[in-house]
Amino acid sequence: MKSFLFVVVLLLGTIEGVFAQKSAGALRIQGAVTDSISGKPLRSASVSLLSAHDSAYVMATITDGDGLFHFRNLAAGNYRVLVTFLGYRNASRSVSVNRETPDADLGTLIMVEQSSTLGEVVVKQERTPVEVKGDTLEFNAGSFKTQPNAQVEELLRKLPGVEVSRDGTIRAQGQTVNRVLVDGKPFFGNDPKMATRNLPADIVDKVQLYDQSSDQSQFSGIDDGNRERTINLTIKRDKRKGYFGQNSVGAGVDRDGGPTRYQGRLSLNRFNNGRQLSVIGQGNNLNQQNFTLGDGAASGPVIVGGPGGISPGVNQTPTNIIETKAAGLNYRDKWGSRAEVATSYFMNQAITTTDQQSHRQSILPEQSFLTDQHNYSQNRVTTHRFNGRLDWQLDSLTSLRLTPNLSWQTTGYTSELASRSVLPGIPGRNPQLLNTGETQYSSTGNGQTVYNNLLLMRKFRREGRSLSVNLNTVLNNGSTNALNQSVNSLYDSTGANPNEIRLDQRNNQGTYALQNTLTVSFTEPLSLTRKLEFRYAYANSRNRAERDVADFNEASGLYDRPNPGLSNRFGSVFATHQAGATLQTRRLRYTYALGFDVQQAELRVENRSVDTSLSRRYLNVLPSALFSYTFSGNRNIRLQYRTRLTAPSITQLQPIIDNANPLNVRMGNPTLRPEYYNNVTLTFNSSRSQGSKSLFLFASLNQSNNRIATTTNVSSAGVQTTRPVNAGGYWSANGVLSLSRKLQPLKMSMTLTTNAGFSRAVSFVNEQSNVSHNRSIGQGLRLQSNFNGKLEYGVSGNLTYQTATYSLLPRQNTSYWINYATADIHWQLPFRFVLTSDLTYTATSGQSAGYNQQFALWNVTLAKQFFKGNTGEVRIQAFDLLNQNRSLVRNTTDTYLEDVQSRVLRQYVLVSFVYNLRKFGI
Repeated sequence: MKSFLFVVVLLLGTIEGVFAQKSAGALRIQGAVTDSISGKPLRSASVSLLSAHDSAYVMATITDGDGLFHFRNLAAGNYRVLVTFLGYRNASRSVSVNRETPDADLGTLIMVEQSSTLGEVVVKQERTPVEVKGDTLEFNAGSFKTQPNAQVEELLRKLPGVEVSRDGTIRAQGQTVNRVLVDGKPFFGNDPKMATRNLPADIVDKVQLYDQSSDQSQFSGIDDGNRERTINLTIKRDKRKGYFGQNSVGAGVDRDGGPTRYQGRLSLNRFNNGRQLSVIGQGNNLNQQNFTLGDGAASGPVIVGGPGGISPGVNQTPTNIIETKAAGLNYRDKWGSRAEVATSYFMNQAITTTDQQSHRQSILPEQSFLTDQHNYSQNRVTTHRFNGRLDWQLDSLTSLRLTPNLSWQTTGYTSELASRSVLPGIPGRNPQLLNTGETQYSSTGNGQTVYNNLLLMRKFRREGRSLSVNLNTVLNNGSTNALNQSVNSLYDSTGANPNEIRLDQRNNQGTYALQNTLTVSFTEPLSLTRKLEFRYAYANSRNRAERDVADFNEASGLYDRPNPGLSNRFGSVFATHQAGATLQTRRLRYTYALGFDVQQAELRVENRSVDTSLSRRYLNVLPSALFSYTFSGNRNIRLQYRTRLTAPSITQLQPIIDNANPLNVRMGNPTLRPEYYNNVTLTFNSSRSQGSKSLFLFASLNQSNNRIATTTNVSSAGVQTTRPVNAGGYWSANGVLSLSRKLQPLKMSMTLTTNAGFSRAVSFVNEQSNVSHNRSIGQGLRLQSNFNGKLEYGVSGNLTYQTATYSLLPRQNTSYWINYATADIHWQLPFRFVLTSDLTYTATSGQSAGYNQQFALWNVTLAKQFFKGNTGEVRIQAFDLLNQNRSLVRNTTDTYLEDVQSRVLRQYVLVSFVYNLRKFGI
């Protein structure tokens, strides 16, 4: 770790030194901007430096108080300087710098005031690459060159402060982007990948990055703190009418003799100004999805119902192989002058195959033991989802927004789990056998989710006075029919005389949840800069869960022997009344708000199987605060404090034994209390030279005195029973610092990302308190270059160190390293050949013997382009060229450490044909 940080610091110092000193050979351009009539200097005029041959963005700045500007540390070449200022015509001048003429003085650029006469006038204005418009950071897509036929995802990778991972997850300024809009409207619901992986980059005019508040907050003008990181893609005017899309088909062979690899893709879009119609489809067995599985508010419950065998943990390493089929339709249009509708339908089927081996070390106060497991499962999920939005202007002061979403899902799941647990051996003795188990589990299920949001908004004659009523409804309904067959043997203290436990059970489970939330908000302006909001909210959440278990009857050959100990009918109601007010002051540079809510909550649980009920009431104060300040020079800081109350789920409350895995039994707890959290977040954004240098900071702190934790009891034979309980003393903190800058002499951009996290949690093991501390720190570096328009390359690396310590179980303390590095290249060769290659290196240390990893995943694609505009391609792709791909994951809990190895997609070769449809203006 020290060596890695030393190299990073040395690299930064070297780069800073290059920028700071005026060494021999340093090239620069300078000039001044004045008004044509008065001759006075123009302050804060935007000055952009563009490449002369393709107008690609190089860097930008603004003029100082004397109207002066300068660009330093340039590479030799030909450039164009573009000056823009509101109310003036653009000024442009060409210039060249090299070692013979290192300093280029453009003198004075005179700006002429913009004027026009009545009549039909067409004005074409060039825009600066990056603009800051209030809370919105706007990128001119034309200033960030992408390769022909690239998707939006490739454009986002080039924007300062934006990162796109290999699975399509977008992070902007250290925060995850949850929504991508097209011209301000949804595109196939709320799934970001539907836009970034299905729309071409060359139709995008601007990329707008901002934090979108709730619909009700946007209308009232009072920031309620509910913000979502959002990207909005605006379409070029000349691309708003026409046909476009990318379509492909391919097939290949698997080196290991597996199934034939295939992929097919359909994307057809018809845009006609405000009307949009898109049809997409795909099918492959290559672990590729141009959408998010189970995404969206109406995605429905994922009913797996597995026996709780091996958990893959939270990571980006693939742990299975997925075969996908999907198709969808998206429509948007205006209906008359008062209504606009956006709607979509999407269907997908995913068959997920999981084949895992694990080695678990359970460490308890009395003993420790080792468990080896093998889990093979297949899950077939078919999902249909519908998303819609209707905006209806009832009159000049009243509007209505209706957002219905619904989905339905069917599943089929099968699993085979084998495990063996032993006590560690001592020299001269074999390990002592504790238990063995074999479980076969299968289930079929279906689920439905209905989501609807109705927002009525009314303005009044007095500016700033408004009334809004929001009704939100969420309905979930699901059922599962499962068959659980297992043979488990528990051994005595000598490792002999097994006690064999056989299970052959059928269980039917059903869940139902209905939640309604009504929120009324009234805002009253107290002055031009100050508003007061009064609000009231009523929420009612009703849940039901039923589980019927029957044992197999050998006499009748049927599952007709009810098992009352495992069967239960249970319900809960969580109702809240909440009233409060927020006083907000908004000025040119700063905004602050203070809020105060009082909430009365009632949690009622009913065990219908034994006809008992329990009701408890809670009175909570929920304060909130917000402060935001915008400094000069495109810098902004935002500090927010919020509190929230979270009710326990029906699964956590239901007092029933779940023995799907007889060696890992789970129970509910009807005495759970709601969780109360305090949360503080801090964000700081700084962008200089209009995006060529940027710094972003995000930090968060969470605290709770009644968090829902777990209590675990492990028998001498290794059977584990877990139950949720409330526990205090929880808090967690995490932060991300991202620094980006353009290294013009090297023709590349650099991003440094530092992340750190710490958490403290309390749990219970065999009725004894166990305090755990988890720490992590990581450092990442990314270098990206568009060398000459035909050659692009990038390299990145990330080093993370993680530790976990336990007060009750110090023998379980662990620490390990995760190293991650990538390199990629896109090269346009002569004769319209294109070479694309990416290499990923992964290494871990500190894990169990045989589970540390060090491997490289190398993919290479060679393409031949043809047809006019290179719209056609034939591609040959080699996946995992070194045949080293693997998946090794470490899971850490309060009672065990587990290393999991999964079977993943290995080496294959794929030949495909790609056609890019481009017909605009028709």
